Amino acid sequence: MEDIRNANLFIIDDQEHNVSLLERILGRAGFRNFHSSMDPLRIPAMMDAVEPDLVLLDMHMPGMDGLQAMKLIRDRVGPDTYLPIMMLTADVTSEVKQQGLLAGVNDFLTKPFDRTEVVLRINNLLKTRQLHIQLQQHKNTLEQRVRERTQELQKSKLEILQLLGRAAEYRDDITGRHTVRVGELAGLIAGRMGMSEEDVETIRMAAPLHDIGKIGIPDEILLKPGRYEPHEFERMKVHTSIGANIMSDSSFALLKLAAAIARSHHEKWDGTGYPDGLRGEEIPLAARIVALADYYDALTHERPYKRAWTPEETVAEIKRQRGQHFDPKVVNAFLQLYEEGALGG
Repeated sequence: MEDIRNANLFIIDDQEHNVSLLERILGRAGFRNFHSSMDPLRIPAMMDAVEPDLVLLDMHMPGMDGLQAMKLIRDRVGPDTYLPIMMLTADVTSEVKQQGLLAGVNDFLTKPFDRTEVVLRINNLLKTRQLHIQLQQHKNTLEQRVRERTQELQKSKLEILQLLGRAAEYRDDITGRHTVRVGELAGLIAGRMGMSEEDVETIRMAAPLHDIGKIGIPDEILLKPGRYEPHEFERMKVHTSIGANIMSDSSFALLKLAAAIARSHHEKWDGTGYPDGLRGEEIPLAARIVALADYYDALTHERPYKRAWTPEETVAEIKRQRGQHFDPKVVNAFLQLYEEGALGG
């Protein structure tokens, strides 16, 4: 509506001569799009058809007065849309004007109409609407930019998390894919357990950081083939505390969850895990889920110090460890996914 003469004007007056007069005035002033009705009951349908930029509304009509008609109009456009309404009335008492203003009238035209006044008042209201539309468009543009920037920042955060996870994993998985697979499987299990979409996504993003503490473990221990000596295993177990300490001071909720997972993903359901010997539901649920996802992926992929187990061998062992190493409910959700072929190759 750059040229206000292209505005859609909607006239509602039960007197045909008033409608005809306004149409002539508007036409001579250069307005091209005006629509009219003498039946206020047609307002809802006309509002949808016309999508007006300004409404000229008679105050006194049979069957429905202007104030009732205004409610129909306001309900149609909603509270966030600036649609100016000009009340047409021969009653210029202060009481009528107060009622109109309280109902949301933007201006008044007094009958009989003065041609110059009609055009000037309409121009003023349309210019105000035009400014409102421009401000709304600018606001929408700014909001879109904020959304885009927020998405960019979120994406950057997630990329940093993924890189941190891969940085630790590259030390004993040259592909760096273990962390990604654990995150995906943990998300699937969480979803099958009925967790919300938000919680599922948070676990999926936090899980790849479960072994970030490995960056503090010497290569001669981390990459040692075969079984650890008791003192070596004690040193290896420290990666859980290292990982938790790295992330524990973060104010980022996702990193707080990642810290809990890093510390507790080697706890066992029967209380024989480490580092804290937690038992059952004392272990954070996200850590219980990641424990199984990590176990399955680690066993089914080759490492420098071990062969890859088959999925069948690994699932059989997970079943055997239900209620000992793993939370039975987590195992049940995992087995449902496995039996449905949802775990991939």
